[in-house]
Amino acid sequence: MKILGIDIGGSALKGAPVDTTTGRLLAERFRVETPTVVTPAAMAKIVGLIARHFNWQGPIGIGFPGVVQDSRIFTSANLHQRFIGCDGGKLFATATGCKVTLGNDAAAAALAEMRFGAGKGFQGKALLLTLGTGIGSSLCYRGIVVPTELGHLPIKGKSAERFVSSSARKRRELSWEEWGTELGEYVQTLERILWPELIIIGGGVSAKSRKFFKFVKPHAKMVPAKFLNEAGIVGAALSVEQDKKLQAPTSKLP
Repeated sequence: MKILGIDIGGSALKGAPVDTTTGRLLAERFRVETPTVVTPAAMAKIVGLIARHFNWQGPIGIGFPGVVQDSRIFTSANLHQRFIGCDGGKLFATATGCKVTLGNDAAAAALAEMRFGAGKGFQGKALLLTLGTGIGSSLCYRGIVVPTELGHLPIKGKSAERFVSSSARKRRELSWEEWGTELGEYVQTLERILWPELIIIGGGVSAKSRKFFKFVKPHAKMVPAKFLNEAGIVGAALSVEQDKKLQAPTSKLP
C-alpha cells in the first residue's frame, strides 16, 4: 500500500510517499522549514503544499508533536497554542482534499522502528525517544506502541525537554559530553520508572549518536533509530493502516 507520510516538527515539516509493506520511501522527502511559529491555518496550507508537491490524492498519515486523541489535539508545547482543542484531522483533510489519519509523532516513529527498524522482532519492553525541538516519547511492549509525554517530566520545575532536547543543547551551548551526561541522568530516571530493555534514540541528532552515546551510560541497550530522522514519515504512513477513523475532507482549501 502506498501512503503519504508527513511528520510535523517544531522547526519543519517533512513528507514523502511510503511503501507500507517495506517501509521504504518512494520519493525523495520534501521538507518545508517553519522558522517562526505558525497558526493552524498556515500549517494546514503547508501540509496542502506537501500533498500537491507529490500530486497526492490517496490517504495521508500525519504525525503531530503533542497529545492527539481521535484526531483532536490537546497539547502543543512547541507549536502555536491555537492547535489546542483543534480537530487536526479535519483541518488537514480539508487542506489536502484527502482522507487523513492524525496521531502523535513519536508514536509514529516508534511504529516504524518496531516494524521495520531498530526494534524489528523485539518482543520485550522498548522505549523510543525522539530528540529534536522537544522530546517525543513512546513505550512499546511486545510490538504494541503506547504514546507517552515523558519529555515533560519535570526537571528543576520545567519540562525535561527544556534541558536535554537537541535544541536545548544548541541553545545552552553545551559540548557533546556535557549534554550527553545530562541526557544520561534523564534517561536513567526514566529507566528507574519504566525499566525498558531497549532504548531507541530518534530525531535528527540520532545520526550523530557516536558523539554522545558514550556519555549517556544507560542500563538498557541503547541504539540509534534505523530510520534516523525519517522514522516519523514512515510511521505516519503506517498509522493509516491501523486507523479505521480516517477524517474525510469537507472541501479543499485553495
